Amino acid sequence: MNFPPDMVLFDCDGVLVDSEPLSEAVLIKNLSRHGLDLGPDQFAGLFLGGTLAGVMKTAREMGADLPESWLNDTYQEIFTVLEEQVELIPGAGLVLDRLDAAGVLYAVGSNGPHRKMEISLGRTGLRSRLQGRIYSREDVAAPKPAPDVYLKAAADAGVPPGRCVVVEDSANGARAGQAAGMYVMGFAADTPAERLAPHCDGIFTVMSDLPGLLGV
Repeated sequence: MNFPPDMVLFDCDGVLVDSEPLSEAVLIKNLSRHGLDLGPDQFAGLFLGGTLAGVMKTAREMGADLPESWLNDTYQEIFTVLEEQVELIPGAGLVLDRLDAAGVLYAVGSNGPHRKMEISLGRTGLRSRLQGRIYSREDVAAPKPAPDVYLKAAADAGVPPGRCVVVEDSANGARAGQAAGMYVMGFAADTPAERLAPHCDGIFTVMSDLPGLLGV
């Protein structure tokens, strides 16, 4: 990869918006109510970067008694908290400013539904800025760790995968970038670096450092 890249593809939760701790707190309490007690580290190891449907499937396999309405009910719990509390990851706005100034394209690719991103990107002021460049697992055949969402974003922009950088905070998402044939930067502010390293070309911990690493 020669820097700067032609396009940067960001995961949403935990990379642009600081939603992961909020969502995890809701889910840990929720699963405890349904008979499955998990600590934060155990929860992150099992579920970070996955889908809520995946959480439901695994939690049931681990003994949680989840009703059929659990998925919709729990999304609403999460949405309510995000609407009230979610904030931008420090430095994320600066990164987008620098990419704009350098003429580097960017988009968002998430395992979350569009409704979740409407809320979190709307509250943090990024929704209008990213209009037309917001991709969900709802737009593709398979969620991360499949590469589909990143390949679609790059294809829609007309950028070859080898000229794209993916920024991810989960091993699941990093594997998706890797499978897409893209250069993967692991954001290890909250995720242990050793969990990301096997699937990443580089690791960083402070979002405002990213422009320098990308050469913009």
